[in-house]
Amino acid sequence: MNTKRLVVAWIVVYVVGNLLDFLIHGVIMRATYESAALKPIWRPDMESKMWIMYVIGVITWLLFVYIFVRGYENRGLAEGVRYGIIMGLFVGLPFAYGSYVMIPIPYSLALQWFIYTFIEMIVAGVVVAAIYKPPLPR
Repeated sequence: MNTKRLVVAWIVVYVVGNLLDFLIHGVIMRATYESAALKPIWRPDMESKMWIMYVIGVITWLLFVYIFVRGYENRGLAEGVRYGIIMGLFVGLPFAYGSYVMIPIPYSLALQWFIYTFIEMIVAGVVVAAIYKPPLPR
């Protein structure tokens, strides 16, 4: 395991993940979240607890990169895509559809959460594969 590349991949994936989260949740889905139908289910003090999401992100993206590194096969970007698909299903399905079961959200929101999480995991997998690859021989 190359610890330096692991740390670099972790930092880059954390930044990319946060940028994608902002694009997805802060831009694309903003109107959905602010709709009258969903306003009653959100915490009124949610903004004061957002720091927890950043801590979760640090830990989650470290685990994401660590798991990739432990199973690394040096198969290029396709390995990152495959890993992203697996992690997208592993993370996206229980999050989106578990939330749908427990929280009174419309199915369309659960579906969007699944699709966007799936895409985000694939992008993150490609980023990790691109960064963790061994250096080219000189």
